[in-house]
Amino acid sequence: MRIKWLGHAAFVITSDNGTRIITDPYTPQGGLSYGRINEMAHIVTVSHTHFDHNNVSAVSGKPEVVRGAVSKEIRGIKIKGIPAFHDAAGGRQRGENTVFTMVVDGVSVCHLGDLGHPLTQEQINEIGKVDVLLIPVGGFYTVEPPVADQICSDLSPRVIIPMHFKTSKTDLPIAGVEEFLRGKSNVKRLAASEVEFKRDGLPVTTQIVVLTPAL
Repeated sequence: MRIKWLGHAAFVITSDNGTRIITDPYTPQGGLSYGRINEMAHIVTVSHTHFDHNNVSAVSGKPEVVRGAVSKEIRGIKIKGIPAFHDAAGGRQRGENTVFTMVVDGVSVCHLGDLGHPLTQEQINEIGKVDVLLIPVGGFYTVEPPVADQICSDLSPRVIIPMHFKTSKTDLPIAGVEEFLRGKSNVKRLAASEVEFKRDGLPVTTQIVVLTPAL
């Protein structure tokens, strides 16, 4: 399977048989200047309804849209939504958020959306085994780096891919990726937006993979 970072929290996840999933498609406005999404998908996951995560109309191919606490299988891919919040105040500040897990070609992927709080033990149990973790690390609207560190420790993924951090394409008041990376080893920075994973080829020790946004 391949994972391509479009920008912000939007990824294209492509299975070996060509099934395409897009996560949290953004609208390029309000501080986001990533390029417009022009991608086809069979499935779109939406963690919450804010403009920078909910631009389903940008995705062609008449995808099935998955929102909220669901558990289903689409085109052979098992997808589960786990309820969470966009803030540490039970959603009173920024509303609800859905964490999505999916199994693609035997690789378990977890997209945390705009998670704004540490995971509870119940949520950790619901998420289960994680091979690849897509985690927001920019803070302000989402978890700050120390909480992101704790989440990574709780879930023990094989691969961590940071998202939702400040780049040259966003003016949002969030931090860059360096704060999250400070003091960490086993960091792989790619001058590419896409990376491929095989179930039998995942790293033995946790590796952080920093992608370059495609748009």
